[in-house]
Amino acid sequence: MPTIVFVSPKGGAGKTTAALILACELARGAPVTVIDADPNHPIKIWAAGAEAPNLTVIADADEENILERIEEASAQTPFVVVDLEGTAAKIVLLAVSQADLVIVPTQGSQLDAEQASRALRVIKQQEKMSGRPVPYTVLLTRTSVAIRTRNMAHIQRGLIAAGVPVLKAELHEREAFRAVFSFRQPLERLNPAEVGNLEKAIVNAEAFASEVVGLLRAGQGAAAAAQPAKVA
Repeated sequence: MPTIVFVSPKGGAGKTTAALILACELARGAPVTVIDADPNHPIKIWAAGAEAPNLTVIADADEENILERIEEASAQTPFVVVDLEGTAAKIVLLAVSQADLVIVPTQGSQLDAEQASRALRVIKQQEKMSGRPVPYTVLLTRTSVAIRTRNMAHIQRGLIAAGVPVLKAELHEREAFRAVFSFRQPLERLNPAEVGNLEKAIVNAEAFASEVVGLLRAGQGAAAAAQPAKVA
């Protein structure tokens, strides 16, 4: 079953937020396992107080057992989402080796884009080691809904010109995405009276998840199509 790995060498890029948002959206239609391999275990902490049917969180993965944890999770649920920290650790290479799709979140600054290139190098390194292509894409995060800055447009054009695939969907800077962690609930269980523009955040999350499912189907064929996710 598809394994989606989130990799980012830089803190604050929205990696864990993106991983959790995607997992929750996929879980609306099919069981999902999240492997929280971030040493701070933010998703494990979130799940302790959350009402999230169809979502299982595993937080004991390390470089010694990550392959087994991914294999076990893949046998039990249609989707596996892996949240990793950094790029230098052996566990990152191992997890990437099992990925059906690697997502590299990055904010729209030159510094963040340069840091994201480190993650892309890890992916290319794993491709050489394994002898197989590793599908990957960049996710732009914390973007403004109202303003498309010149800097953001420049970063996006540069990535595309370099042959780096970039998701059309972006995760916008929205209160609701922060509220998911504050209230420890998926987007759909948040109270719109307490969270501003919740409906628009849900639409944003659905577009992100739908595009990811489309990429998986394109790369996995019948295997991915056999396990559709209700993301809209």
